[in-house]
Amino acid sequence: MLKCIAIDDEPLALRQIAAYIAKVPYLDLVARFNNALEAQQRLAAEKIDLIFVDINMPDLNGVDFVRGLVDRPMIVFTTAYSEYAVEGFKLDAVDYLLKPFSFADFSRAAAKANSLYELRHNQRAPQEAPSEALPRDKEYLSVKADYKVSLVRISDIVYIESEGEYVRLHLADGSAITTLFRLKNMETALPVDSFMRVHRSYIVNLRAIRSYIKGRIYLSDTEYVPIGENYKEAFQNYIRQNFRNL
Repeated sequence: MLKCIAIDDEPLALRQIAAYIAKVPYLDLVARFNNALEAQQRLAAEKIDLIFVDINMPDLNGVDFVRGLVDRPMIVFTTAYSEYAVEGFKLDAVDYLLKPFSFADFSRAAAKANSLYELRHNQRAPQEAPSEALPRDKEYLSVKADYKVSLVRISDIVYIESEGEYVRLHLADGSAITTLFRLKNMETALPVDSFMRVHRSYIVNLRAIRSYIKGRIYLSDTEYVPIGENYKEAFQNYIRQNFRNL
C-alpha cells in the first residue's frame, strides 16, 4: 500500500484526485491539501510514498515545492499547463497528468508508481543480489509486468528496447512484455555470447539476426533496429570474428 497525499488549490480538482485514489486498491490517501506549505509540515512528520501535486499554485508552486524536498517521495504532477512538462520530468517525476485527465490516465500513472515502489523495495531486500537481478546461468527470466510474474525463456527474446525507466522485451512469437528495469542492468545480466547492445536504446539477440545493412540490423524481413555510432565497431568486430564472408 502506497501512502500518498494530494495537493491542489482547486477544490474540484482535489476532490477528483481523492475520488480516483479511492478507486485504486494499492493507494492510501492519508491527507489532502490546498497549498504546498501545509503539505510540507505533514511531510516533516510522516513518511509519504507518493505525492500528486498541482504545479500552478499561489505562494509556492508545485515545481519549487518538489525541488525543495530533501527526502523526496515519488511525484506525479497534475496541471492544466503543458509547458511545465519538461521542468517536471527534470525532477524525475513518475508521470505528468495534463488536466482534465481521465481515470484511465490516472490509473496508468499510479501503476507506474507502484511498479517503481515494488522494484525499489525488492532491490533493498537482503535476500536478493543488489547488482544483478537477472541470473546469468538460468534458462528463464522472471519478469514482473501487468500485476503478474511471467517466465520468459531467454532464447525467445529477439530484442530489447529501452523506454526510459522501462524495457520492452520483444519475443519470438510476436508478443512483447514491458517491465520496470533499466537497459544497462539488462545488458549486464544477459549472456554476452548471445546478446549485444547495438544502440543506446536497443539490445539484440545475436542468434535472431537475419541480415544487416549500414545502420540497421534486420530481425525479420520488415523488423529492424538501428545501430548506434558508438556501437558500430563492436558489432562489425563480432561479424568479422564469427562469420566468413563470401
